[in-house]
Amino acid sequence: MNRLKNALCERLGIELPIFGFSHSVEVTIAIAQAGGFPVFGAAREAPERIGPELAAIRARLGKRPYGVDLMYPALAGDEPSVAAARAKLPAAHVAFIEQLKAKYGVPAPTKPNFFANTVRNEAFFRAQTEAVLASDVDAVATAVGLPKAVVESAKKAGKTAFALIGSPRHVRPALDAGIDVLVAQGYDAGGHTGPIGTFCLVPQVIEAVEHEGADVPVLAAGGVGCGRQVAAALAMGAQGVWLGTAWLATREYATPPALLAKLLAARSEDTLITRAHSGKPCRVVKSAWSDEWDAPGAPAPLPMPYQHALTGELLAAIEEHQVPELVYEAAGQSIAWFNTLTTVSDIIGRLARETRAALGALETRFSKEEST
Repeated sequence: MNRLKNALCERLGIELPIFGFSHSVEVTIAIAQAGGFPVFGAAREAPERIGPELAAIRARLGKRPYGVDLMYPALAGDEPSVAAARAKLPAAHVAFIEQLKAKYGVPAPTKPNFFANTVRNEAFFRAQTEAVLASDVDAVATAVGLPKAVVESAKKAGKTAFALIGSPRHVRPALDAGIDVLVAQGYDAGGHTGPIGTFCLVPQVIEAVEHEGADVPVLAAGGVGCGRQVAAALAMGAQGVWLGTAWLATREYATPPALLAKLLAARSEDTLITRAHSGKPCRVVKSAWSDEWDAPGAPAPLPMPYQHALTGELLAAIEEHQVPELVYEAAGQSIAWFNTLTTVSDIIGRLARETRAALGALETRFSKEEST
């Protein structure tokens, strides 16, 4: 008997209440094959690539369900091109980047890269959305923003609508938009995240949903790395958990060597929230990149989309050449549980075993106490 399969699992057609976000196609496939619900992160994908990639995923998954995650952040500007955004960069910031290149001896990039070649603007978000809605993906998740029109269009297309939220005050707008599943993402999470810790956020979101009289399941996201946490999330009333950092330590993700070594050695305290990545608060693994932006005399990061217009080429070069001091990735505090190169299947299997063990131990403990 699968004690972890709940009503949301039945509704979505999955075996385990484990939802996995990743920018990797291979990780997406592996999560589905292991019984979870994969969510492919398409926010860094050019609109013209999204359709073919989703078609390729579907061809390999068959009828297994999966979702796509897109970002809808508020922007400080709406320039039509990278060149137009770069024209607005302050001279002091440009000089700071040139100084970093020289200090760490970073070679020029030779390959195209999202951060170097793309500017986030409304036309870009609209084209991404159209590509996703035109596909046969089963679910659409909105992050860093909640456009009601996108949710309505997704539901009209027969897709389940997820929303990542970071505050109880986001519940009412999400319900008004018609969201089917809420993902309460706490401060512990990797990537763009808010100020409330997961253990405080999740029950507040659940209570807010109940207060509204809504029947909308809530997932717990942010810092989840072991089965004890999954059991705790279920005990709080969540219908499942959402993980992203976990997959960076898998063979399927194929993390480059220098970055992989940094991630495998990292503990929870080796991550921090910084605006130096994108201009918005984002939890990443510490590196000389975050140190340099925090140093006395460093300029303040620019708002999105100008921070990536400023840093895109340098970030592309750091990633391509695996500059050991500067390389980094978005990663949550759950990184402490992922210090060995493994597989997606092994991680999901471990989480399921640990969750069952934790729930069983809790049940045994209460049974003993009630019998005394």
